[in-house]
Amino acid sequence: MAKTSFQVLLCGDARIKAVDAHSVQTFSRHTHEQFGIGLVTRGAQKSFSCRGMVEAGAGDLITVNPNEVHDGAPLGDAGRSWKMLYLEPGLAAELLRDGCGDNAGAGVTAPGALEFHAPVLRDAALAAAFVRAYDSAISTLPGARLAAEQHLLDLLAKALLRHRYAKARSVAPTSAAQSMMLDDPLSDWSLAELAQACGMSRFQLVRAFARNTGFTPHAYLVHRRILLARQLIAGGTPLAEAAAASGFADQSHMTRVFVRKYGISPGAFAISFKT
Repeated sequence: MAKTSFQVLLCGDARIKAVDAHSVQTFSRHTHEQFGIGLVTRGAQKSFSCRGMVEAGAGDLITVNPNEVHDGAPLGDAGRSWKMLYLEPGLAAELLRDGCGDNAGAGVTAPGALEFHAPVLRDAALAAAFVRAYDSAISTLPGARLAAEQHLLDLLAKALLRHRYAKARSVAPTSAAQSMMLDDPLSDWSLAELAQACGMSRFQLVRAFARNTGFTPHAYLVHRRILLARQLIAGGTPLAEAAAASGFADQSHMTRVFVRKYGISPGAFAISFKT
């Protein structure tokens, strides 16, 4: 099998993205704006997640919540293969609300109120439900969209999503620094400026920021820039323009960061919105 193969497949519903991949690559920490649920079909991997380091092997489901920091590295030289479905938060909320019924799902309208309850799930029945949902999502047969909705509803209703509960933080808040970089990711922020905004030393900021977000301040800024680039590319902005508008030195710099985080080039990502 090739060392790296990464396909973004068309789905009948534009709110769903399907991926079929095999890779030996180690992905750096990143986030997605969508809910992601997938199946490891060959090999195994380890990854940083909301619950610390976890491992997943063939037959395991893997999940990620919107804006949840994670990475991924293969276990073994052969790499791993996996299939993923990425769902827009609004679609996931809609399906779960329907799956809960009118009363139980009455408050499930805000996408931010939901989360997958575990980064790795070992359940053969759920794995089979994923395969049905994935196959119907990428199918071009008549009636496939209806089948995809039905199977996704079944999958998400099987206790994969729950109400999000606030997590207590035992370290100093760094929201001021996060907001500064979120609002203006193109600025050349200094560590001193960010630390001052949070009322702490530079050393304290680096430690607290990593604990609160999973990123160092610099890594967080680069990630905000690559997310901005993704949004621009998805909207049809040419790659060179997207690189300049999102704060990268040039298109090559953007491409290196993009591939390191997502395993796909910006050009291939752009094509997935045109086919």
